[in-house]
Formats: sequence, C-alpha cells, structure tokens
Amino acid sequence: MTDIAEDGRTWLLSGPGSGYALHLTAADELVHLHWGPRITLADAEALAARPLPAYRPFESPLDGREEYPVEGGPRFVRPALSVRTGERRGTQWRFVSYDTSCAASYAMAYGTPGGAACDASGEGGGEGEGDGLRLRFADGGLAITLHYRMRGEVLERWVSLCNGGDASVELLRADAATWTLPDREAWRLSRLHGRWAAESRLVTAPLTYGEQIIGSRRGHTGHQHLPWVALDTDATEERGEVYGCALGWSGSWRIAVAQLPDARVQITGGAGYDDSGLLLLAPGESYTTPVFAGLFSDGGFGGASRAWHAYQRAYVIPDAGRDRPVLFNSWEATGFGISGEQQSGLARRAAAIGVELFVVDDGWFGARTDDRAGLGDWTPNPDRFPGGLKPLADQVHGLGMRFGIWVEPEMVNPDSDLYRAHPDWVQHQPGRRRAEFRNQLVLNLARPDVQEYLWERLDALLSDTPVDFVKWDFNRCFTDAGWPGEPYPQRLWVDHVRAFYGLLDRLRAAHPGVAFESCSGGGGRIDLGVLRRTDQVWTSDNTDPLDRLAIQHGFSQLHPARVMAAWVTDSPNTQLNGRVSSLRFRFVSAMAGVLGIGGDLGRWSAEELAEAARWVGLYKEIRPLVQRGELYRLRPPTAGLGAVQYVLGDETVVLAWLQAQHYGEPVPALRLRGLDPAASYACRETGEVHRGAVLLHHGLGVGLKGDLDATVIRLRRI
Repeated sequence: MTDIAEDGRTWLLSGPGSGYALHLTAADELVHLHWGPRITLADAEALAARPLPAYRPFESPLDGREEYPVEGGPRFVRPALSVRTGERRGTQWRFVSYDTSCAASYAMAYGTPGGAACDASGEGGGEGEGDGLRLRFADGGLAITLHYRMRGEVLERWVSLCNGGDASVELLRADAATWTLPDREAWRLSRLHGRWAAESRLVTAPLTYGEQIIGSRRGHTGHQHLPWVALDTDATEERGEVYGCALGWSGSWRIAVAQLPDARVQITGGAGYDDSGLLLLAPGESYTTPVFAGLFSDGGFGGASRAWHAYQRAYVIPDAGRDRPVLFNSWEATGFGISGEQQSGLARRAAAIGVELFVVDDGWFGARTDDRAGLGDWTPNPDRFPGGLKPLADQVHGLGMRFGIWVEPEMVNPDSDLYRAHPDWVQHQPGRRRAEFRNQLVLNLARPDVQEYLWERLDALLSDTPVDFVKWDFNRCFTDAGWPGEPYPQRLWVDHVRAFYGLLDRLRAAHPGVAFESCSGGGGRIDLGVLRRTDQVWTSDNTDPLDRLAIQHGFSQLHPARVMAAWVTDSPNTQLNGRVSSLRFRFVSAMAGVLGIGGDLGRWSAEELAEAARWVGLYKEIRPLVQRGELYRLRPPTAGLGAVQYVLGDETVVLAWLQAQHYGEPVPALRLRGLDPAASYACRETGEVHRGAVLLHHGLGVGLKGDLDATVIRLRRI
C-alpha cells in the first residue's frame, strides 16, 4: 500500500508490519524519512517537517539522508549514480513526476536484457504487475526513475535510466538503491562469507566508521560472499530489530556499508564491482538495474529469515508451491567414467530406495572423458550412449523417476569442435594469452551469435530427449573479460548476465515441464536474480554432513529450504576430509533441505540400501514441512547440539544433530518455537503427548548421545 501526502511530496509504503517513507524538499532534494515499524502518513509528514541538520564545516547536510545520492553537488558520500557525457561527469537532476504503478519495468529489474529502447514515458520497456511507486527525475536528456514495490514485508527497489538525448551517456556506476538506517548506537554487521566448499558461513561483527565492502569481481555471484547483509544492535534469534538487504544479480556486484562521520549508516549496492563502467547508452537506449530488496523485522534474525523465505516462495521462486523431488546424481559415484549400462544399473538401485529424479552428471557429451575436452559440444557421446540419451531417459521414466542431465553452457574447452570452429567466441584480450582454469575458457555470452548457438543446441537437446531437469553449472570465473572489436567492451560484464537470464527464460518458456538447478562449483551463483528462474540451487560441493550444518545455517539466513539442495554421499567422505559418519547422520543433515543422494549405490550393502529407503520414505512424509513450512533455528551448529524446526499448519518436525558428547553430560532439551501454548502435541515417534506451553518453555528431550548422532522428531497438534 502506498499513501501520498496532499502536496504530493511525501510518500509512505506499508507492509503488514513495516513502513518506508521518503520526502521531496522544496529544493527538490529527495530525502529518506523512515524505514522500520509501520507508521501512519501523519507520522511521515511530521518527520518531513523536521529540518535538515545545520551546516557544519567540511560536511554536507544531505550526506546520510538522501534517498539516492548522485555524483556531483554538495555531496561527499559514495554516489549510487555516476554518469559521464562527453567531458562532463556527474548528475544535476530535477524532479519531474511520480505515479503509483511499477508495472512498466519490474520485469527488466529481474533480468530482461539491457540496452532496450526507451518507451514513450522515457523508461525501458518490460512487464510486471501490482502497485508501488515511481519517482521520475531528469538531467538534460537522461531520464532517471526510482522504483519501489512492497512485497509482504520486503521492499523491492530498482532504478531505470533512459537516454533521451542526442549523445551517448556512459554509466560508470548505477546502483539499484541506497538504504538508510535509523540513528542507533553500536550497529552490528552480519554477512555470509566463504570460499569453494566452505560457502555461506555467518559472521557478525561490530560496525566501525568508514566503509565495509563485499562483492564479486569474478563475473558471477561468487563463493566468497552471498549478496546479503543484515544490521542490528542487540537482536537475538527471536527478538530485536533486524534490517536486511539482498541483491538480485548473478554477475559481478558490490554492496558497501558505510558508517559516516556523524554515525549515520547507509547501504548502497548494485551490479558491477568497481566504477570502471557498466554500459554506454546510445540515444534512445535504456538500462534497468537489478532489484536490491530490503527487509525490516522486529522478530530477530529468525523473524527476518522467515519473512525472506515467505517473500521468495511467494514472489521469486518458480512453482514454489510444488515440492522438489528426491534426486540421485551420478557424479560422486562415477566421475567421468560413465556409460549407458552403468547409469542404468544406478538408476535401478536409485528407484528401489524411492528416488524420484535420476540425474546424469558430467561426461555424457562430446569427447568428454575428462575435464580437458568436450565442453561446448552438447551432443551425446556416441561410444557411451550409442542411441543418444533417449533410451536411458525412457528407462528411467519406466522406473517411475524423472530424468535429468548436467550442462555447463557458458564454458568451452579449447579441445572441442566448438572452439576449433569459433575461437573468437570466447572472452579474451587482443594479443594476450588466453588463461585457462580447469582447462576451459568462458564463452562471450554477450555476443548474439553465441546466444543463438546455445539456444539452438539446448533447445534441440531438450526437444530430442525427454529431459525433466537440468543442472546448469558454471565452473570458471571471468579472467580475460575482453571483447575485441566491441567499441565499449566493459558492457560484457552486464550483458553476459542479461543474456544468461534471457537464455534461461527462453528455455523455460519453450520447455515448461523442465526444472533447472543453478550450480557454480557449488554455491558460486546463488542470489535472488538466478532464483527467479531456477527451481533450486546446489548449495556447496562440500557434502560432508558436519560441514554442511554450518553452511546450511548461514544459507537459511536468507534463502528457504525449498531451494537448498543437499546430498547424502559416501563414508568415509572421499572428496574433502575422510570423515566417517553414520548413514543416519548423513541423511538427517541432508533432510534439512531438498534431499539428494550422491553416493555410489553400487557399493552400498543391502542393509545400507534398506536403511536409505526408510530415510527417503520419512523425508517424503516431512517434505511439505521442510520445503514449505516456517523455519525456526533452535540451536546453531556451533553449539555442539544443533537443531532446526519446521512448522506448517498443525504439523511440526524437529531435526537435531549432536556433534560430540563431552564428560557424559546430558544433552539439553530443545525449546521449540511456533507452537500454540494452549494446545497438545502428539509425538509420532514415541506416542507421547506434550503440552505446547511445556515444549515452548521447558523443551523437548531428543535422546542423542555419543558422536555425530542425529534424530528426526515429528509432532502433530491434537
């Protein structure tokens, strides 16, 4: 809901429990008023009547108070917008108009290709729906529109720019939004950091004066940071005010959190890591930034997470109401040494334990017998699959499972038919050696001919073979991001991602029954932008069940279990650490998300297969709660005893993991959340009946002991 003051210069956007207000001064300065608990329009007008701070030498009264600081004029904070036209740099804008519809360019903010022509309103085209707010400004021929839309408790913000002048405009920097926090003391900053096989680990530290910057200059979202930050002063898991921001962009990005000299705090973020240039807008062209979404919660970090999860299930994730199937992936069982007969054997074993989706990973195409050849040649290897993939897919379907494949379309091996035919199609700098990672190069997806080639190959693949699922991988960062012959080669960084989105959108439209998983060597491409067009994400290449608990704990701060793929693999763990763990511990760890199995089923004993079938059956029973229920993090994994709880209607399920029991100390009871204190709950494992108030205030015993023990407890309201 959007309320507007009578003078048309104060605006208030309201969610169920939160509000956001801004005001245009008599001097056409757009200032931020409020972000926090829900307020009235009268409250916003009272805030607007407060004067800006008095002048201080060497300071600007606008700094820390402007809604979207541009470069130029009496400002010293980091600008959200920096443009260059000829010899002139900066912006001196004037207010033009406003309206309360976001329909015109919302779709572009989540990923329609850039460089579109301006429409009659001076903005980029696109489709969307719903009410919101648009504020239009102009600087000469450059039209600048700030967009707002409240989605539940999440406020989506983005900016569109259109060059209506006669000369080109260079966008050096065009951030999606600047968020201003209220005056508080002792802010703390939380973020998710990591690396390959150790993604999404939560760290919280006091915010200090100056800027703290996270981001990626690698061409994809990156393993090093998820594009999310949260700030609080004294919040706990279930109590206190939390402000969070998340960026929907799958390329290079930057979020800067600044505590200014007067202690005010602003968060600015958008596409691109530095200010070297995003795009060159020719006359008539437009650019729309990604969405930079913000959330206020007074329910602590748990309340903030549940609001983020509800937002993504309702507005971001495709078909979020449809539960994801239990899958088997062949990679850790076979590596590159695959064959049709071998995959058939694994498929029979997978079907016998209740798997619903069988995925053939790397090695099925071209001359792909190792990682040195074949990328780019997306046709089945004739020696391994003489009849193509269709006979295997038909067999998998006959066993009652869906069929999936692995692809890495944005990459190419130098040893491939594609590269030999088109060496100019890769990103490269003229006269420089082409650096290889994992024996591969990155295709320049910004090129229309590369886009069309990939569309034709992937469309043919999905048309010729009854494929139900595609694992889309991205195993190499940008290094030599050059585009010989292109007048403005920097555009590659933006246009590659836009083209990636466009290709996924086109494939989904042509093949609506096919689900997609985003993967980038594990968790290297996870963000709100890619989640708008994929059904799940591969959280990490690290499948060790103990390591995964910390990764999954961090992941859950922003994203729901509905998209978090998690596998049960072999013990000892062969990939990373050799850790030995029980099948019980491995399954309960993976059941906290979208359950998958990646072990070598051909080596599992009859007893292990029977136990696995029981766990798969149990997961199918609790799957609606895990994938659609509200998540409560009862204890973090660093506490020795870790636990999460999911609540959906009258049902609740608790997953608990004990890392190690020391000195014979009893394992503490778990205080549950989200229950009715006046109701009774029956435990499906023991038949015991518990009072809701007792579970909430005194806890539930979990009966764990020893090392690496785990359990699942189901409760039903009676």
